[in-house]
Amino acid sequence: MIIAFNKPYGVLSQFTPEPGSSYRTLSEFDFPQDVYPVGRLDADSEGLLLLTDEKGLVAQLLEPEQRHERTYWVQVEGVPQEADLHRLRQGVTIRTWKTLPCRVQITESANVLPARVPPIRERKNIPTSWLEITLYEGKNRQVRRMTAQVGFPTLRLIRVSNGGLRLVDLRLDVGTWRELTSGERALLLQR
Repeated sequence: MIIAFNKPYGVLSQFTPEPGSSYRTLSEFDFPQDVYPVGRLDADSEGLLLLTDEKGLVAQLLEPEQRHERTYWVQVEGVPQEADLHRLRQGVTIRTWKTLPCRVQITESANVLPARVPPIRERKNIPTSWLEITLYEGKNRQVRRMTAQVGFPTLRLIRVSNGGLRLVDLRLDVGTWRELTSGERALLLQR
């Protein structure tokens, strides 16, 4: 079984709480027994999170050499120029590793999103913009580190697709989930 979950802000991608943490966990959402998350979204991130009871899917969906796409809408502080986007596309060095090349563009699509609860931090004199970033890897807080590396801190991060599966097509309200149909499963696993 594969489950699509529209993860809200402030929820950890795990079933057990962190000691001393005030973050919510997946255990609050009444998932079937024996499912576990495929990959992670940090507590500050939102959007499409997959859960499964099929152990073989993890490598197929997460290993970079499989070239399985994950797309994010990223609200950043400031307005990146083409040179900034080019740096992201080529891959940036974060600490001791370089990110794989990715696709990135400025997007207006995210303007349809409801406001986050709690709202993002906004500065009166600094504009924000939205990027659409597609990656083939997913290291810890990678998108946030990438945008910060080129001078545009991430304010909001939403995973909007995984493979050919798009959150908008699933029509899931924030905090809801459902099992994928056979057609949606095929979209997820297509190459």
